[in-house]
Parts: sequence; C-alpha cells; structure tokens
Amino acid sequence: MIEVVNESGEEADELALEDVAKYSLAKMGIHPLAELSVLLVDEDAMTELHVKWMDEPGPTDVLSFPMDELRPPGLSGATASSNRGNADDREPLPDLLGDIVLCPVVAQRQAESAGHSPQAEMELLCVHGVLHLLGYDHAEPDEEAEMFGLQADLLRDWRADTADAGGRGPEGNQ
Repeated sequence: MIEVVNESGEEADELALEDVAKYSLAKMGIHPLAELSVLLVDEDAMTELHVKWMDEPGPTDVLSFPMDELRPPGLSGATASSNRGNADDREPLPDLLGDIVLCPVVAQRQAESAGHSPQAEMELLCVHGVLHLLGYDHAEPDEEAEMFGLQADLLRDWRADTADAGGRGPEGNQ
C-alpha cells in the first residue's frame, strides 16, 4: 500500500507519484502489499528534516527513512528479516518499507536546470527515494552508476508502459 500526502502547498500529481513508486517496487520484486509513505513538504519542513537527520544545512530534494530491512531479491546484504522469506520460501513478504519525503520547491528548481517539468523531477526523486529504501546508495562511483542506471531504467520503462496503456505518458510527465 502506498500513501501519498501533499503538505507542501504546491501542485503535484500524487497519483503519478503513487504509480511510479508502485511500479518501481514491483519491478524490484517487493511484495505489492509492502507499505510506503510519500510525503511532500515545504522548504521549511525539509530544511528541518535535513538538519536533524543528515546534519546538513538548508533544504534538500528527497530524504528516505527506511523502516524494515527490505531488499529486492538478488541485492547483496539481504537478511532473514528481509522480504526474501526463508530458505524454503523465496516468495516476498509484505512489510513496512518506510517513508520518502519530497520537497516540490527544490524539485522545481532542479527541473528548471535539467530542462524538464517539476512533475518529471518529482517522479525521478520518488524512484530515487524508493531505491534508497531498498539499500541502494551513490556514495561511491560504482554505486552511483548502478543506482542512477537503475533509476533511469525504471523511469523510462514506467513512462513507456503507462503510455502504452493509454495512461500518463512521457508527454504528461516531461
């Protein structure tokens, strides 16, 4: 279950954010009943969270707060408490994945620099947050290449699939 709450005061397509998160989790082998919360906040709230949890000044675009230690099948570091189940049963289990916090105002500034819409940036950040919750990081160059490549693949495939299904397509999310 994915819940998207917009407390930012900014416009955002919450249904698209829910859909891209759901799509990403499914592609990563996470149980469809795993719980995820996506919260959109204003700059002041994001600044407060960024200082409190990352000890860094100012607002940021996305923060991820994992709850249970879920890992997609095949990602190193999966534990017995992960979604992979036990040795006899590799069926993923539903768990509480965690929270993703997005700041639409920061996303809007980044979107302008990147040359796409604020909504496209929010979708990118949502996938980025999902990957962080699943244990991906980008501190080292090889980790960054893996995470950002996967992020790009998930977004591209989601946009293609939604366009093929007659839903939100690249035109509406650029």
